Amino acid sequence: MLIHPWDHADESAWRPWLAARDFGTLAANGVDGGPPVLVPTHFLYTPGKADGAGDEVILHLARPNPFWAAVEANPRLTLAVTDDYAFIPGTWRATPETDPDHGVPTSYYTSVHLIGTGTVVDDPAEKAALMSRQHARFQPRSAHDPIVPGEAPFGRMLSAIRCLRLDVEEVRAKAKYDDHKDDDLAARVRKGLGDRALPQDAAVAARLDRAARD
Repeated sequence: MLIHPWDHADESAWRPWLAARDFGTLAANGVDGGPPVLVPTHFLYTPGKADGAGDEVILHLARPNPFWAAVEANPRLTLAVTDDYAFIPGTWRATPETDPDHGVPTSYYTSVHLIGTGTVVDDPAEKAALMSRQHARFQPRSAHDPIVPGEAPFGRMLSAIRCLRLDVEEVRAKAKYDDHKDDDLAARVRKGLGDRALPQDAAVAARLDRAARD
């Protein structure tokens, strides 16, 4: 992911943004030169120290998932989380003295890439503990008791899954919203987004409200 200096999202920006999200794409290198293995998945993110060091991601996948062969061949993984995106037509970005049809289109988005080393967890007790944490995060009202291996309702299902612990070693974060351009452009794009009103447009328009951010 190319990150220009004006698109770089610092820790004070990407941490709260990521904390509000729990779905991304997990990527591993393909086995024996095969294509990368990409898995859309929910995850549980736990912050660690500054700059992403010590952060942890846990998740689980079905045991037959081809991802496991890839991570066992090479445990270096990336979890990419992308949201607040919109296509921005060139007509919105053209300056007033320019023919609108000659404006250059672009994409706006935020994307955070968590890069680190994955550990496969197969021990039933460890899996139960990790699954209990995920259950409490995603379904707190029904997560009354810890999951116990071999016991109903979920402990007997542990053999059907494997868990992954991703120890984050690097974070690459990008927030691409033309922040290096003037306020007039931001106002034009916000108006265009408001008029178009596609599902993601309101979230992107909020990112362009520079008065509210200052």
